[in-house]
Amino acid sequence: MKLAFRLILFTVAVSVTAASLPSAKPEDVGMSSERLVRIQEMLQRRIAAGEMAGASAVVVRKGKVVYQTYQGVMDLESKKPVTADTMFRVASMTKPITSAALMMMVEEGKVHLNDPVSRYIPEFKSLKVAVQSGPAAPAATTGGRGGAPQFYTMPPTREVTVKDLLTHVSGLASGTMSNSTVQTIARKQGEKLADYIPRLGVTALEFQPGTRWAYSAQAGHDTLGRIVEIASGMPLDKFFQTRIFDPLGMKDIAFWPSDANWPRVASVYNLAQGKLNKNANPNGMSSPIYFMGSGGLISTPLDYIPFGAMLANGGSLNGKQVMGKKTVEMMSAMHVPDTLPGRGPGEGYGLGVRVVTDHAKNGTMLSNGTFGWSGVYGTHFFVDPVEGVVGVLMVQTANQEVNRDFENLVAQAIVQ
Repeated sequence: MKLAFRLILFTVAVSVTAASLPSAKPEDVGMSSERLVRIQEMLQRRIAAGEMAGASAVVVRKGKVVYQTYQGVMDLESKKPVTADTMFRVASMTKPITSAALMMMVEEGKVHLNDPVSRYIPEFKSLKVAVQSGPAAPAATTGGRGGAPQFYTMPPTREVTVKDLLTHVSGLASGTMSNSTVQTIARKQGEKLADYIPRLGVTALEFQPGTRWAYSAQAGHDTLGRIVEIASGMPLDKFFQTRIFDPLGMKDIAFWPSDANWPRVASVYNLAQGKLNKNANPNGMSSPIYFMGSGGLISTPLDYIPFGAMLANGGSLNGKQVMGKKTVEMMSAMHVPDTLPGRGPGEGYGLGVRVVTDHAKNGTMLSNGTFGWSGVYGTHFFVDPVEGVVGVLMVQTANQEVNRDFENLVAQAIVQ
């Protein structure tokens, strides 16, 4: 009886599919229906424990949607349930799309990975490197947060390249020293990428380019977004729409949803001391004017998953060749090894995506070569090219354990 109920739930779940992807029974593509339901059970446990308000997940294998689940509510006050139409702020899951856009410019010969960024944004020629010369200010004098260490600047040993930005080894806005200089040129209301990005040229890098890995949460991929604009001759949102979203049938994904769609956007919550608190500034990354290549997109899981399916299929989907096969291979290759300071065991970094290099060391069931990325609000996606599997998880409360559980629960459902 329990199994029958699970299968009924599963049948309901797959009744709605991404417009550009067909659906299939899991068993038809070597996955187990019964095992996939464990994803739903995990999310229900997390929701019942008060760790999140709601969640949705979609799994694809061999280009077909085999599992969907929608759990909990999109807002604790209204109690409106999460459905296939619920939209989520995907935050840094914008970065792989920006990376793909940049690689499309590489395919056209308009950008080269080893180009200095100053070729496109001349102001970057003036970048200096911060060198620590003294301790940070005591936390007691900085509101409990601590301040940047004392530092002086020196010239870089080489210029920051496009590839440095893609792989987070640039040092641009990548730590306390560099971020303290970014704060002095803060973005103003109404500015676009073209207005703000050149000012980053007066900031200091956290370290010499290429010497370590450190996440550039915003500045790195915002700069890449500006390079896409310069190379393509169109605003980043238009490039995404015409070159990626429209060909892949991604209809409900945007930097700024229409007025009609805003009621579909889930609330963001922070978990603190066992309580969910609504985020006071959930749209800090999204804008109808400043198209943050590092974040900002808002999407349903069914609208994001065609992007992952395209990558899993070597750059094409439904007869539309968005990227070349070798371009996808280049993007998902290990450009930064796990031995470089800043990376963890068994996980290197590609061009805008993390790459599993040793799944045993990394503690994941996913295959070596699996790639993807997450968002700060709890969204996550991965592409396992060995198994032809794509998973998208959308939550609006960050929890790294949930991401890892989702990956392993998808992997354990592969039976053939």
